[in-house]
Amino acid sequence: MTSTASDNDPILLTSTPAPGVMLLQLNRPHKLNALSLELLGALQRALTSAERNDDIKCVILTGSGRAFCAGADISDMGRGIGAYEDPRRLAAQDAISAFSKPLIAAINGYVLGGGLELAMTCDIAIAAEDAKLGLPEINLGAFPGDGGTQRLPRIIGKSLAMQMILTGEAISASEARRIGLVSEVTASDELLPRALGLATIIAGKSPQAVRIAKQAVLNAFDMPLSAGLKFERTATAAVFATEDRAEAIRAFTEKRAPVFKGR
Repeated sequence: MTSTASDNDPILLTSTPAPGVMLLQLNRPHKLNALSLELLGALQRALTSAERNDDIKCVILTGSGRAFCAGADISDMGRGIGAYEDPRRLAAQDAISAFSKPLIAAINGYVLGGGLELAMTCDIAIAAEDAKLGLPEINLGAFPGDGGTQRLPRIIGKSLAMQMILTGEAISASEARRIGLVSEVTASDELLPRALGLATIIAGKSPQAVRIAKQAVLNAFDMPLSAGLKFERTATAAVFATEDRAEAIRAFTEKRAPVFKGR
């Protein structure tokens, strides 16, 4: 993927490459798409818009140029703890974490520090074969403070998470696939087509079932098993009562594709 972006270009490119699918492309290639306050704010606004738009069923997040995202913008971080605790930054991160629709990370090139933490907030992550993933904060006398110490062990386990965080060493896309940090690895030129294919499949499902299924899976990381199972049973009963569920049964019986309306 190439880009000729300049400082005057939009820092977040937004498009709808397929029905029901929004593509968000971090667009600061000259900074390896580092997460400035402005970029985080743009991402927050875009996801808020997608959340409110019933026509958008799934969102893909990727980067321009040689990186998905190389982490926090050093220009901001140079302001110390004030930048870290900036309410705008925290509000953007909360909005990204709370996004209720499926979010797919299409990881190209470097994904480091806050960039990897951003990718880990996504529901599905796939990577190009040349991607490099890491949490190098320890090399700067810090550690991952935007969810890295909490999300990474839940995804890949304690020992591997400790190794990545305490050494700061990056891993390859193939290694990330082996340990479950990403679900697929593709050729570089197939990354976005594959992400779009996944998003299109998801966008064709019942919006209610997808949203509740996503929440049920996320609950597995936050709830005891008994509480998670209770939520699952209650949510399943609610989904069975929807018009979309009835439409799916009719469509199966009539041997046709269902037409979901989100009701």
